[in-house]
This record gives sequence, structure tokens and C-alpha cells, in this order.
Amino acid sequence: MSIARANTVAARGIVAGLAASGVRHAVVTPGSRSTPLVFAFADQQVVRPWLVIDERSAGFFALGLARATGTPVAIACTSGTAAANLFPAVAEANLSRILLIALTADRPPRLRDVGAPQTMDQVHLFGRHVRWSIDLPVPTSECEVDAYQVAGMRAVQAALANIPGPVQLNIPFDEPLVEPPDEHPAEWAPSPGKFQPPESEPCAEAIDEVLALAARAERPLIVAGPETGGLPAEPIAALAVQWGAPVVADPLSGLRAGVPPDGGGPLLDAVDAWLRDVRPAEPDFVLRFGSSPTSKALNQFLASLRGVPQVLVDLPGGYREPNAVRTLVLQGSPARVARSLCATSTASDGRWLGRWVAADRAARAALDEFCAGMEEGFEGRVFAELGRHLPAGATLVAGNSMPVRDLDNFLGIRVAPLDIVANRGVNGIDGVMSSAAGAAAAGRPTVVVVGDVSFLHDLNALWAAREYKLPLLAVVINNDGGGIFHYLPQVAHTARFERWFATPPRIDCVRAAGLFDLAGTRIATWSDFRECLQRWLAAPTPSVIEIRTDRAANVAMHRRAWRAAAEAAREVFAS
Repeated sequence: MSIARANTVAARGIVAGLAASGVRHAVVTPGSRSTPLVFAFADQQVVRPWLVIDERSAGFFALGLARATGTPVAIACTSGTAAANLFPAVAEANLSRILLIALTADRPPRLRDVGAPQTMDQVHLFGRHVRWSIDLPVPTSECEVDAYQVAGMRAVQAALANIPGPVQLNIPFDEPLVEPPDEHPAEWAPSPGKFQPPESEPCAEAIDEVLALAARAERPLIVAGPETGGLPAEPIAALAVQWGAPVVADPLSGLRAGVPPDGGGPLLDAVDAWLRDVRPAEPDFVLRFGSSPTSKALNQFLASLRGVPQVLVDLPGGYREPNAVRTLVLQGSPARVARSLCATSTASDGRWLGRWVAADRAARAALDEFCAGMEEGFEGRVFAELGRHLPAGATLVAGNSMPVRDLDNFLGIRVAPLDIVANRGVNGIDGVMSSAAGAAAAGRPTVVVVGDVSFLHDLNALWAAREYKLPLLAVVINNDGGGIFHYLPQVAHTARFERWFATPPRIDCVRAAGLFDLAGTRIATWSDFRECLQRWLAAPTPSVIEIRTDRAANVAMHRRAWRAAAEAAREVFAS
């Protein structure tokens, strides 16, 4: 068997292993050393290959697609800095627990550390950011397809082990990379398998310990933090009713949309706004699902409860508690844990749940009233409008910095289902647009809300949106810089602030959309925004809406909104 044929056999073996494990999407980037992988994906029809030119954008595109489908997605690239450009997406996949399979093509070992072009150390390139990494052998004339197929299958298994996350297969190919066209094997058909994520059963002894704590609680509180794929709404809601416990629902928990028409029962969605200035009676027991909440005010409140038992529900080996206040970690899948804990009731004070719910509803009404009165320039109103007008089944992606915080404050509970996501693993702004493009590739109308700096950081996402005619709408809040820094101590350093922190990029987002032949509209009023949104929903093609705002003015408006919410909640607690 020639080297070229061995490369083909090995690459097809890897793809066959991925397909057999339920992989149905792969993102492919251009390059020479990865040619056997590119051909292996292009010559079959079980795993759909998506071409994305820029590796950093491609990594986040794959991440967004994996999160939207709930299945592993492969990303293949050539050797050298191409592989390094996957690092940001791999880091996000690690902390967000997203199934990303990095296939990094490499030069053979004899070309490493000798000054060969486009060659660097790619072995264990992503360090502790992946669940598993292997440097595969160079395909040779004795190449056996089974060995490479097993590697593909093992990659998916490793990505699913205990805590889901990314893996790396480093695959060295020698030259000649592929056969001449007349000798290259025809199209092939890997056998498709079913993707089956495991569920872990909670430990019976740990369940008993938590039940004992809960049985003594008079003021139980449940916190539902961000979770990729969403937390199990029904078991957590049933548990909250059983315990008489309010549920603080993070916007990324999956609990704020698709709720029953009764308004969500014990669900709270305005806590970040009123907890900044209101100190309610302390809970005497806290049960937490998901990762650390988006709300800084909520995190600070939980951190202050030093003498209160706090139980963190997580998968075996998981630990997501930066405040170091937990009593114990209850290991198991959230759905099974919630169902198991329904076996007992608490000694809950009958007024406890009612007052938290009433205070939160009053704060939400104050926020809604404030938004409705802000006819122009208030950035938080974007999410209030989207919450009212996005259809069931759409996807809403929030950028980091201010957008995800405005999402928390101004998008209330929805009866209609809505997939609400953000890159809150590492909280970066570098791949938000590409992640949204990947989400749109799953076929659902997708709206991403970002600031102008995030938009500029990831403009290449618009290429993929145009190439595949994705149902993607980018709503860019253009306040000419990093608005979030106005809420931080740096703003007091006026001589340095504007240049080094606000960093105004001075870009025209509509013209930027035009570079990719995409429709772009700058809106002046909220009625204009609703009109543009409805037109896009009628024919969801790649588009950009730009909203110009003033950073300093928005600080004042946000503080007024938070003050109104706090006053409304305080009045309830004082009654």
C-alpha cells in the first residue's frame, strides 16, 4: 500500500469512527497537510462537512453547531498556527462542556524540531483544556483502518466521559498526501451510528444526606445557573413546589422560556436588578444547579451566606463554585437528582416563597415599565423587544460584556420556547458571531446581540453566514467602544479611560455588512426595530441591524432601572 493510499485509509477510518459514534457535522478549513481528512469528509454523505475559511471562526462555528444540536462536531485543520487558532474555541468548549472533536493535521515526527516549514509542537497542544489528546501514528503501508476507526470512536467516548468536553486527535500525514485523481478511491459510505449521551445516577448516601438537610430547612432557595443544553425544567419546578422554594433562574439555565402559562410559579427572573440594593431574609438552605450565575449581585449574595448549607449538583468530577462556600457536591445528572430529592418536603415558612415571588414580580413590572418608557437609546430594551417578538423555537445568542447582563435584566419569563445561549465558559468576545453562525447552521432562526467591539472581533463569521445563507440576524449595539468598562473602577481614571479601556473602534456596522454583500440597516426608533425584525422573520437571511447608543447615557439609564426594581422589591419585603 502506498503512503498516499495509507493516508486515505487512515483518514476514512477516523471519519468512519466518528460517524459510527453519531457525529453528523464536521467543520473543515483549507490547508494542505489536512488534505486526506478533507477528502475523507468530502467523499461521503453521512457527516456533513462545512467549509469555514478562518480557523478561529471555524472553531467557534463548530462550537455553536455542537451546542445547538447537542451532538459532537468535528473541526479539521492543517498544521502549524492553524491548529493554534482553534485554542479559544477549545477553551470555551472545555468550560461550557461542549462536545468538540479537534482533528489537527500534522507533519510526521521526523520533520519536527528541525526547522521544517509550517511545523510546530502540536502534541497535547491544548493541554488540560481537553478531556483526551493523542498523537496518532503516521499512516504507513501496513496501515489498518480499524486502528484509526477506533481512534475516531474513542474520541467521542472520551468527549462524553464524566464531564463532557473537547478532545484532540493529532494526525501526522507524510507525503505524498493523496493519490492522483485517477487512482483516488471513489465515494464511500461510512456506517451511521446513534449518538447516546450517558446519564449518571446520584449516590444514594449523598441523596440521603441532602434530604436530611432539606427536611430541616424553613427558608430553602434553589439557584438554576447557566447550563449547556439547559437544565431539566419540569423536575426542578416540581422540586421547588414540593419544597416551597423560590427558583432563581439564570437566563442561560433553560428555565426562563417554555414555561407554563401561569407565569412560572416559583421562578424568579429579576433578581439581579433588585438584589443589588435589597437584602432579603437569608435562606437557611441553598440547592444549586448549573454553573456560576451570570449575576454578580447574586454571586455576591451566595458568597455572603457563609453559615448556610449550600449543595452543588454536578456531574461526577464536576466542581463549579468559585466562592468556596459549598457544603457538599451532589454528583449525578440534574434530572435524576431533582427527581430523587422530591422524596421529601421541607419545613418551609409559608410566607417565604410568596414574598420572594411577589418581590420579583414587582421588580419585573418596574423593569418592564422603565423599558417601555425609554423610546430611544436604551440598550436593555433590545432584549425586552426580542423577548416579546421572537417566535417559538428561535435561538437567541447574547454577547458577553453588557449584552448578557442586559439579557439577564430585561428578558423576562416566556411561555413560548426559546433557546437562549452565550459563551459563558471563558466569557470571551472573540467568537460570539461565529458561535451564532454555527447555531444558525442547525436550521433555526438565530438572533445574536453583540456590541460593536465583539462584532469587529469576529467579522469573518459573516462570510460563513453568506456562504450558507444562514438564518442569522446580528443586532449590533454600536456605542463606539466597550460600554461595560463604564461600570468598573477604571472609569474614574479619565485621562486613560477612553483610549485604553473604552477603545472606540469607530466602525460603520452597516458598511461592514456590505463587505459581505449582506443586508444592513441602521435603526432610529423601536418601531423601526420591530419592523426590521418582522421583515427578517418572514424571510430569515443573513442580515445586520445596527443600533447607535451612547455609553455614558446608558450607565445612567441602567442605574435608574435597577433603582426602580429595587424600590419595588423593597416595598414588598417591607410589607
